[in-house]
Amino acid sequence: MEALRQGDKDLRWYVKGDDDTVVMVDNLVEVLAKYDHTKPYYIGSNSGGVKSNFDFSFDMAFGGGGYALSYPLAEALATKLDDCIERYSYSTSEDFWLHSCLADLGVALTHDKGFHQIDLHNDISGLLSAHPRTPFVSLHHIDTIDPIFPSMNRSESINRLMKAAKADQSRLLQQTICYHRQSNWSLSISWSYSTYIYENIIPQSILWRPLETFRPWHSNSRQPFYMFNIRWPSNNPCEAPHLFFFDSIEHIEGDQIVTTYVRTSPRGLPACSSTGNHSADPITRIKVFSPASTLLEAGGRDCCDIVYRVGENVTEVTYRACMKDEVIA
Repeated sequence: MEALRQGDKDLRWYVKGDDDTVVMVDNLVEVLAKYDHTKPYYIGSNSGGVKSNFDFSFDMAFGGGGYALSYPLAEALATKLDDCIERYSYSTSEDFWLHSCLADLGVALTHDKGFHQIDLHNDISGLLSAHPRTPFVSLHHIDTIDPIFPSMNRSESINRLMKAAKADQSRLLQQTICYHRQSNWSLSISWSYSTYIYENIIPQSILWRPLETFRPWHSNSRQPFYMFNIRWPSNNPCEAPHLFFFDSIEHIEGDQIVTTYVRTSPRGLPACSSTGNHSADPITRIKVFSPASTLLEAGGRDCCDIVYRVGENVTEVTYRACMKDEVIA
């Protein structure tokens, strides 16, 4: 609050996050640019776990995932700070205390799904592979979850993700779904993170739901555990995906970026027996061609076309602009 006392009017936003949080600064700037910084804004997200929100507030921005206060709101808060500390002296949680003080000022949370508290345990790849269609801003609790890439430690995993972020941060983790009707395949691509091949045509409304590869933060709480819909992992070969993870990125002629995803291990299931199906077992590598974007708009989407030749072990996917009112089904 020192800058406030000095009257630093050049500031637009105050942003807070924990030291075990990865922040995508360019995406953060893009998200905040949507809001009028001269108005009182409190922006962030609650926990992905029902129990954590129940214990604190469903309308509180969790400080680990981070939050942003516009300058006028921070300025108003600074004038009421001593009274607020005394009024909520019983609170042991900084983010709950802030939420309470801002509520007294009549300011509610503006939710943004790009801030991630990640009150989860173990493997969160299922969540990151179905990121909501909004810029990825933060990732908290990286020291309590598994490394986000297989066969890597936490530091190596984050460095790999940041390598892609340097090339096109706005598209990072954005989910794109497309279909190869000739093979009866559905592909779900989390850009620069993972690609899933399903040997069946599965609607987008289903593929938007994360696979529960993770475990809840509070394992002894009553269901539902999460603030989002999930899919249960399955051994049904028509429902279980072939998994490929981001391996490399390169620029080619023009403004094209190529990301490559490699299979980490065999799926270990027979082929789906649906009519017209082709097994994806031979595929070892997927190449995704995307235009170098400058901040993909929140709510925007890519469409894509798939090139696969029977007998080859590489599948290519080319991103393109969606046609007006194009239905992907």
